[in-house]
Amino acid sequence: MKYYYKISSFIFLLLIFKSGYAQDKPVNSFTLDEAVKYALENSYTVKNAFLDEESSKARVKETIGIGLPQIDGAAGVQYNPQLSRFFSTYTGPNGFLGDLSGVPGIQPGDVVAAQNFFQLKSSGDVNVSINQILFNGSYLVGLKAASSYKELSVKMSGQTREQTISQVSKAFYLALTNQERIKLFDSNIARVDSLLRTTTALNKSGFAEGIDVDRVQVTYNNLVTERRKFENIQTLAYELLKFQMNYPMNETISIVGSLDDIQVPDLSSYQEHEYAKRWDYQVAQTNVKLQELDLKNKYAASVPSLAAFAKLGYATQSPTVGGLFKTNSGISNEGGLGPDKWYGYSLVGVSLSVPIFSGLQRNYRVQQSKLNLLKTENSVKQLESAIDLEVKQSRINFDNSVQTMQSQKENMELASNIARVTKIKYEQGLGSNLEVVDAEAALREAQINFYNAIYDAIVAKIDLDKAYGNLYPTEENANK
Repeated sequence: MKYYYKISSFIFLLLIFKSGYAQDKPVNSFTLDEAVKYALENSYTVKNAFLDEESSKARVKETIGIGLPQIDGAAGVQYNPQLSRFFSTYTGPNGFLGDLSGVPGIQPGDVVAAQNFFQLKSSGDVNVSINQILFNGSYLVGLKAASSYKELSVKMSGQTREQTISQVSKAFYLALTNQERIKLFDSNIARVDSLLRTTTALNKSGFAEGIDVDRVQVTYNNLVTERRKFENIQTLAYELLKFQMNYPMNETISIVGSLDDIQVPDLSSYQEHEYAKRWDYQVAQTNVKLQELDLKNKYAASVPSLAAFAKLGYATQSPTVGGLFKTNSGISNEGGLGPDKWYGYSLVGVSLSVPIFSGLQRNYRVQQSKLNLLKTENSVKQLESAIDLEVKQSRINFDNSVQTMQSQKENMELASNIARVTKIKYEQGLGSNLEVVDAEAALREAQINFYNAIYDAIVAKIDLDKAYGNLYPTEENANK
């Protein structure tokens, strides 16, 4: 099954990026699409899911092979140092054993243990046997179960891919948000550095006190220190992204994108959800199907089975093992006798197996299978309730995060304007240095809150798409 044609369908309406960037982009630089594609091609969990799919295909073929003719060959040589005796009743001198009147005390009707003259000490046999199922209820159910097992592995693979997309997307946007915040640090440092130079010049001219310079210097030092700490945090964010992508941990990586290009969709675009659009629900439905087939298989065990068989071979006997391989030995299909010959034999037949009584074991197996089916059906109903709750929670979280993001954006713009005006007033001698420092601190706090709100909105949107089954659409949803 081809999966990658559906990758573009999970790109979030919330997160649309401009596609124009340099043609000579480094090979270790990734957009969100590229990061997800790389993860789907290289993640160990995805690879294992694909191997499970291939294993399920092999299992289907294995089950089909059970219904094909089973051909086995066998060859053996046997030597009996001491043959078992031949037991018979002595019927008199004219009987099968001949005249044994010379044996002391023997009477007609006595049991005689004679040498085994029907078998030689060495024997050899070469044969080919063929068995063919004509009818077997368990085999027919097994064919359906194998196909359903394959279906289950495919759906579990889709669920794994969906989880991978979610993890990579969150890690990508964490790194992108941090990347934007580092740029913001640079902007703030440049602005405070300008303020520091202005305050220093005013101090030298006698228009500002030394404490004003120290106050701005402290702000500048704190910004530089925070930036260095945040660079380390960004390093960890890149490491997390590489881990989720299964990108080589010893290589560098960078990302392409901008938070300025984010567009927020309307929550009304998310209508009623459908259970069947979710991978976990399809997995649960397939488990129900498998449990139903298990119950059918328990019933099928009580149905008669019919099989055909045939055996073709050659056999011989000799007083010694070496006699089995004499150079004058040959193969004879004639009915007469011949020295040191291998004689052919054959048989064909049909066998009918009819279960009659199993000591109530079969009944209790059926009962257990019925109970397991009820449990599986209950699990599906519980999952439906859990999906309903998850959808409601994700809608509320997304709505709250969008409102918070908009509010924090407005606060940041207000704080930026306050900081700008306060600085102008200070430079014109109409305000105090303390007001400028406080305005800068308020601006930094507003900026931090805004970027935190952006990332929370991104995560909420990813969770909302996952709750609706839109993050990595199922095949049924993709074909709509």
